[in-house]
Amino acid sequence: MKTADRHRYIGELLRTREAVTVDELVAECGASGATIRRDLEILAANGVLKRVHGGARSLLARGDNPGYGQRELEEHESKLRIAAVVDGLLRDREHVWLDSGSTATEIARRLSNRDLTVMPMSLHSVDALAGGRAELILPGGRLIPGEQSFRGPMAESNIRSLRFDTAIVTPCAFNLKDGLLAHDLDDAAVKRSGLESAARVIAAGSGSKWNASAVALVAAMEAVDVIVTDLKPSPEDLARLDKLSVEVVIA
Repeated sequence: MKTADRHRYIGELLRTREAVTVDELVAECGASGATIRRDLEILAANGVLKRVHGGARSLLARGDNPGYGQRELEEHESKLRIAAVVDGLLRDREHVWLDSGSTATEIARRLSNRDLTVMPMSLHSVDALAGGRAELILPGGRLIPGEQSFRGPMAESNIRSLRFDTAIVTPCAFNLKDGLLAHDLDDAAVKRSGLESAARVIAAGSGSKWNASAVALVAAMEAVDVIVTDLKPSPEDLARLDKLSVEVVIA
């Protein structure tokens, strides 16, 4: 099992279990104890788990939302496909607003060598874009630890002072009744600033985001032009989206 595969496996395992031992992981991953201990140290440093004697414990209390390090390990192939589709929807020389989150980071990696001007809303995406052809505009504001995302009135004001050809929003959840949702009000406010400052809105997210739970409303589905996802909605949902003039692209 390759390193990235082991990391994803351990992260997924600790979504359903409170703890796991080094010996258990050695048996399940087919790696040495030294390799597993090194994996756990790396994952602990990235906020995926808590390192304890003889193994690791999950950081996810019942009902808690996973942190960035945990989410980055999950649905990786889906995020790669979604990023490729989003890349294909953008034209050269566009001005693009890019949301924060692990899906947005994968999109940033795809866009780094495009002839674009991008405002990325996290340092993860800044790192992915830096050194490529894309021109960066940084929003400023308060930096959220772990997520490494920009928040607050300064970020919102700087976003609203510009006009973008396309906003790429990566909602925490979305459904036809409520629209796009976020896990907290500050994140929702930043997302809303981005989509309201753009001529076109692309909502990108894996199928697990459909009808998931989140507390803060970003915008109604009518505000979206294109949804990029890896799960085809039901015929009924597709018909309703068509009435709203929302295009669905399956990655």
